[in-house]
Amino acid sequence: MSQPVDAAANTNTDAVVEISTDGACLGNPGPGGWGAVLRYKDKEKRISGSDPDTTNNKMELTAAIEGLAALTRPSRVIIYTDSTYVRNGITKWVAGWQANGWKTKDKKPVKNADLWRRLIEEEQRHQVEWRWVKGHAGDHYNEIADELATTAAKSVAR
Repeated sequence: MSQPVDAAANTNTDAVVEISTDGACLGNPGPGGWGAVLRYKDKEKRISGSDPDTTNNKMELTAAIEGLAALTRPSRVIIYTDSTYVRNGITKWVAGWQANGWKTKDKKPVKNADLWRRLIEEEQRHQVEWRWVKGHAGDHYNEIADELATTAAKSVAR
């Protein structure tokens, strides 16, 4: 049985919340889902959601946003994602997008800017380290996040 993750329950400053995230889309665009597995010490919490008409990138972003939003207090966090779009976006690209008024180098509007803003907002509450993992390659928690996301996507498929 999953337990809520509350990093503040322990004042140990070395404690880290680990979050594995994934998004899925049945067609792109199409019905989509996201999943996240949050781990803190011996507790684990699994969360997911869906959107009947979305893209894979939106679901990948939403998984990270919702994973961070589920934390009840500012925490040290490691997020594992198989999305280079999310990892590169948050660690490399957003600063430039913000400086350019949410425009790309080609002066085009940044796709999913609303979600990027939400991710930045959630990230600022925490001390976050972003790690990329290869998807569908046997990473236990990535596989669980994938299953959560796929199940959520199927739940809204027509």
